[in-house]
Amino acid sequence: VQLQASGGGLVQPGGSLRLSCAASRSIFSTSASGWYRQAPGKQRELVAAIFSGGSTTYADSVKGRFTISRDDAKNTVYLQMNSLRPEDTAVYYCKIFGLGYNYWGQGTLVTVSS
Repeated sequence: VQLQASGGGLVQPGGSLRLSCAASRSIFSTSASGWYRQAPGKQRELVAAIFSGGSTTYADSVKGRFTISRDDAKNTVYLQMNSLRPEDTAVYYCKIFGLGYNYWGQGTLVTVSS
């Protein structure tokens, strides 16, 4: 499975971005998927995840601001990011995982700066 992440860029504080992660085949509906981020000098951390049944979980730092969703027909998972802060600046990665497997997409850089 190949994952293609897109949607990063430069945005001012308080702005919004939507990240997309498209898979090369239908897999999201039977797997968990997540968005992670890694800021310079920091470890990669889970931002949000959505499970096969549709339940979601978020890091405390993004609750109420970010929303993860998926479109099974398009084999795509999204991360809607609102009210962005400078501390959200990082490379964002998508991941699909399940029993015995996980696949990573390439990162997409999000920079929040005035």
